[in-house]
Amino acid sequence: MSRQRRAVSRFSLAPFAVALAALAMIAAISISACAPYQAFDSVVHLREEYAKRIGAQAAQSVIVPFELDESMKKLLAKKLPPLPSTRREINQILDYIFSDLHLRYSLTPTRDAVGAFNTLEGNCLSFVNLFVGIARNQKLDPFYVEVVDYQRWNRREGMVVSQGHIVAGMYLEGELKTFDFLPYRPKAYRNFKPIDDLTAAAHFYNNLGAERLIAGDEEGAERLLQIANDIAPTFEKAINNLGVVSARRGNFERALELYRRGLEISPDDSLILTNLARAYQGLGRLDEAQSTLAKVESINTTNPFFFVYESDVALARGDQDRALEYLTKALRQDSEVPEVHLGFVKFYLAVGDVEKARYHLERALKLDSTNPDALSYAKLLMKGVQ
Repeated sequence: MSRQRRAVSRFSLAPFAVALAALAMIAAISISACAPYQAFDSVVHLREEYAKRIGAQAAQSVIVPFELDESMKKLLAKKLPPLPSTRREINQILDYIFSDLHLRYSLTPTRDAVGAFNTLEGNCLSFVNLFVGIARNQKLDPFYVEVVDYQRWNRREGMVVSQGHIVAGMYLEGELKTFDFLPYRPKAYRNFKPIDDLTAAAHFYNNLGAERLIAGDEEGAERLLQIANDIAPTFEKAINNLGVVSARRGNFERALELYRRGLEISPDDSLILTNLARAYQGLGRLDEAQSTLAKVESINTTNPFFFVYESDVALARGDQDRALEYLTKALRQDSEVPEVHLGFVKFYLAVGDVEKARYHLERALKLDSTNPDALSYAKLLMKGVQ
């Protein structure tokens, strides 16, 4: 073949090659378009996030709070048929949780979705875990939301344990709709912060650790709180509670280190500052404790435990008027915290008013009949304090 014919043949094949490439591309697109849709699996994604932070082996033993088991999924397929609107889907899920399952509210323990389903009880976070798990199983897009202006606290041996309040959230027609499972309390929330699943899991483990800490199991509490800290290192509530564990064990230097790390994340956190002051006091660094308390008071805190602690300090130095003033502020902040009423019990016993002490002890026991400090005061009063 002459050079001219070879050139003609080569160039005449070029359009044909382009056409073949185009057909191949179209075929690839067609095949890809026919591939089944893969829904986002939030359980798998969260396990991958665990593995990135704590390693694949350790991640295997960390719970995904909203994960459903296969028996639950099969039951839901029968009980919750698809509906034409998101609102009807949500109402169907809520009716199923509260009417069909008859879930009961129980402050402790915090449960994952499977635990709440099997025991038919749980606290607000337990219910949110179940709601999120069921709603995602129904192809909805719920997420966890932290209520910024309502926090839960517990106080043991002068240190304050921190737990946040979590609700479920979804965007409906462009607006955030929240679903709160905390009963028996007027709802006047203003500030909501949607959080990712990793932070929600840290809340879950923080709750578990706080419950163990309040029950006196410091070793179990530290293990659970460390998981919360490892998967979400900037989650200040778990940092605070790890500090409380250290302080309870008498390691105030370690507690100071943790509280300072927490304050780097949240500089005006009155709860961490209150615990920091208590740690300074434990080390005998009274001037630093007092200056820290002054800073907390200047923040105009909404933490009732700060005022209870300040009342203890004032009572110890013999300033009864100031002690009562702080307790009154604590009561105004939250009258449904048993530790506030126990502060009044301690105050009125110190000044010799047994009847008022009994009144506040009854209030405390109605709010928490298992509170160990309340039970100790009850035994004391039964013996006849004069």
